[in-house]
Amino acid sequence: MRLLFILLTLFLAVDASAATPEETVQAAMAKLAPQVKIDMVQESVIPGFYEAIIGSQFIYVSKDGRFVLDGSAIDANNQRDITEAARAKNRMASLKNIGPDKRIIFAPPNPKWSVTVFTDIDCPFCRRFHEQIEAYNAAGISVEYVFLPLEMHPGADKKAEAVWCAIDRKSAFTAAMKGGDTGSATCQNPVAESIDVARAIGINGTPTMLASDGTKVAPQIALVPEKLAAELEHLAKNPVAP
Repeated sequence: MRLLFILLTLFLAVDASAATPEETVQAAMAKLAPQVKIDMVQESVIPGFYEAIIGSQFIYVSKDGRFVLDGSAIDANNQRDITEAARAKNRMASLKNIGPDKRIIFAPPNPKWSVTVFTDIDCPFCRRFHEQIEAYNAAGISVEYVFLPLEMHPGADKKAEAVWCAIDRKSAFTAAMKGGDTGSATCQNPVAESIDVARAIGINGTPTMLASDGTKVAPQIALVPEKLAAELEHLAKNPVAP
């Protein structure tokens, strides 16, 4: 009987250690929030922990499934926000679903930097941003617009579609940002897809700017061309998600 007990104990230990990272994280979360769906599990740079993505949120689960950490993880030695780096990488991966053929791009001949801007035609700050598009381009910044019509602006999705379906999208976009009539053209368009991507990476406001490394640029910097150029230069040398 004692031998049977020992063998059973060893079997259970092996079985627990054989659990996949996904199974370990799901089992831990099942004790806290059974209804939560885990979207992705990966190795964390934090020793002994997995990194899990739930919607646009990041959590850390110890590999024995005992501890769950919710919040930003900071590498004190390197003064680096590990969680923000993970978010940035996730944004970059998601943005690959919105290729150049699904964006309206205003670029100088030889851009130094490129930014992705989620925009809404009826957003006042988006209009203010676009008023300075020539200054951004003059600073060497390529601005790639992705539509994110907000629910608080009824009809903004139809305006986005009409602009996308215009013969000259860039001219139609600029006119719309000045308050012009967008018309009512319809065609196959990427608006719904870009909305889905925005939600998946936790973007729910406009204008939201992402640098090429996935870093979210603060509005007070994004809205000033000179400050933005300086920030992009800094990020190029010190990427959040290397």
